[in-house]
Amino acid sequence: MTQSDQSQPLAAQAVAPASVALDHLPKRAIGIDVGGTGIKGGIVNLHKGKLVGERFRIPTPRPATPEAVAEVISTILEELLGRERAPDRDELAVGVLVPGIVIDNVVLSAANIDDSWIECDAGELLRELPGDIFTFNDADGAGLAEARYGAGAGRSGSVLTITLGTGIGSALVHDGVLVPNSELGHLEFEGEVAEVVASAAARERMDMPWDEYGRLLDRYLTHVERLFSPSQFIIGGGISKRSDDFLPQVSSPRAPVVPAQLKNNAGIVGAALYGAEQRALAQRSDAADLDRVAAEKVAAEA
Repeated sequence: MTQSDQSQPLAAQAVAPASVALDHLPKRAIGIDVGGTGIKGGIVNLHKGKLVGERFRIPTPRPATPEAVAEVISTILEELLGRERAPDRDELAVGVLVPGIVIDNVVLSAANIDDSWIECDAGELLRELPGDIFTFNDADGAGLAEARYGAGAGRSGSVLTITLGTGIGSALVHDGVLVPNSELGHLEFEGEVAEVVASAAARERMDMPWDEYGRLLDRYLTHVERLFSPSQFIIGGGISKRSDDFLPQVSSPRAPVVPAQLKNNAGIVGAALYGAEQRALAQRSDAADLDRVAAEKVAAEA
C-alpha cells in the first residue's frame, strides 16, 4: 500500500482496479437500519467504520407501512442530528437499509415489513428529510460493512457474507464493490428453498443439534461456492455469536469461512458508508456533466 493510500479513509482504499476509490468522503455519515422489530440509527466515523456515540432505536411501527416507517426515520434523524458530533447538514449523507430487494431506491419485495412497501419509491418517500438519502437491502448493508471494515477488510476477490436469522441473507462484494440483491437464501438446496432448511430459525424449529447444523451449513456453503467461487465466506447474523458451536464442522469449502466481526452495528455502518459513497458518486457525475456542457459551449463558440 502506498503512502497516499495510507492517508485515505479506510473506506476509500482500493484493493483492486475494480474498486471505486473515493478519497473525499466526509468523516461522518448516518446509517439507519429498518428491521422487523426495531429501527435503529447511528452516526458513523467512515475513517474507522465505527459508531460515534450510542445508536438510537425505536420499535418498528405496526403495521410497518412506508408512511409509518418514514415518520420513525425522521425522528431518528432529528435525534442524531441534534448531537454535538453530528455531520454537517450541508454535506449530510444518509443510508437506509430496508428488508427487501431495492433497485434505484424502489423496493421490490418486503420481508418483515408491510406489503405496501412493494413498488414503493423510497427516494420519493424520504425526499423531504434532511440530507441526501439512499436506500438498499439490509443484508447488503451488513455485508458491505464486513467486507470493507470487518472480517473481509483488505481481502481482494469476492467476499460473500451469509447472514443467518429468520431467513438467509447474503451480500456479495467484489474487490470492495457491492454487487447488490444476491438473495442466496432463495437458492434451491437439497430439494428445498435454502432458508427454509438452513436458516437459524430453521435450526431452532427442527431442534437441530449444533454439530448437525454445522454439517448442513457445510453442504450449503459448498453449493454456493460452486456458483460464485468467493475468496472468503463471512457468517453473520445473531447466530455468529455461537460460531464456535458449528463452524468447526464447516470444512469442505475451499474459501475460508469466518464469523462476522461488526455484530449488531454492521447494518448501520454499511448503510452510512453506502450513503456517503452514493452521494460522492452523484456529485462526481454532476461535475462531469458540467464539464461536458462547458466543453460543448467552448466548441460551439470556436
